[in-house]
Amino acid sequence: MTDHNIPSTRGAVDLSALANHGPEATDSTPAGAASWTTTLDEAAFQQFVGLSQQVPAIVSLGSPRVQVSADLDATLRKLVDAKGGKFVLGLVDAESYPQIAQAFQAQQIPMVVALIKGQPVPLFQGPAEEAQIAQVFAQLEQLAVQQGMSGTAPAFSGQAGQAEPELPPLHQKAVDAIDAGDYAAAEAAYLEALNEKPNDKDAQVGVYQVRLLSRTHNLDLNKAREQAAQNPEDIAAQLDVADLDVVGGHVEDAFARLVSLISKLADEDRERVRRRLIELYAVIGNADPRVAVSRQKLARVLF
Repeated sequence: MTDHNIPSTRGAVDLSALANHGPEATDSTPAGAASWTTTLDEAAFQQFVGLSQQVPAIVSLGSPRVQVSADLDATLRKLVDAKGGKFVLGLVDAESYPQIAQAFQAQQIPMVVALIKGQPVPLFQGPAEEAQIAQVFAQLEQLAVQQGMSGTAPAFSGQAGQAEPELPPLHQKAVDAIDAGDYAAAEAAYLEALNEKPNDKDAQVGVYQVRLLSRTHNLDLNKAREQAAQNPEDIAAQLDVADLDVVGGHVEDAFARLVSLISKLADEDRERVRRRLIELYAVIGNADPRVAVSRQKLARVLF
């Protein structure tokens, strides 16, 4: 598996030429089981792209006549359907519908791409183990939350099974506020949850995620980068770009920027940037290998 780091959602692929028609569910789903997996032709593709405004829409470009591709699609279907609507999956026979593969500039199959709000996010090419795909999906789910996408899509077929466990009331209140774009209310709900249960790790991460969304939702990436480049000693400008890089999936760039900045600072300024970096570690997930690598670099700078 290659290309498993999630990049920015800013893409240049033109998907508008494909016609508009509803996707249909695959015929390989067990009878009665809910499925968020569908087969796509050129006519169905554009409506599938539209679903990416709600949830990440994953496209698998392959061929059912190639065993590696068929095995990958089976694994993708299993993992996507287990998400209960947080993702949708479209399977494309790239040999029968080369126009779709060309739209993604596919150089080989199988190739897996996600769409977030209509923009392509390359995931990986070639075969992959289930555990590797699950890790990529975890990153994609995090990126979706950072983009304000925390809902679910209806199944293409079947009936949903057992519902996901309900969130604690304050967590649900926070999620509802995020969906409404009210980040202040979302942060207040998570902080209230922390006040009730100080060891609520999900609430603490929620606070950091909401703060990140609040800080970045009105920022312009190009202007922020220009400001940071012209003013390398402007701490606020460097923090803005790091935030935008995390939201856009350029996690290593964000971490490297802040570790480098910390190496040049002292006292309160150094601590200010260190605290921001620790928050971003939590947003990405402390088990993420990129966090572990950056922590080692940070330790060398600090000690």
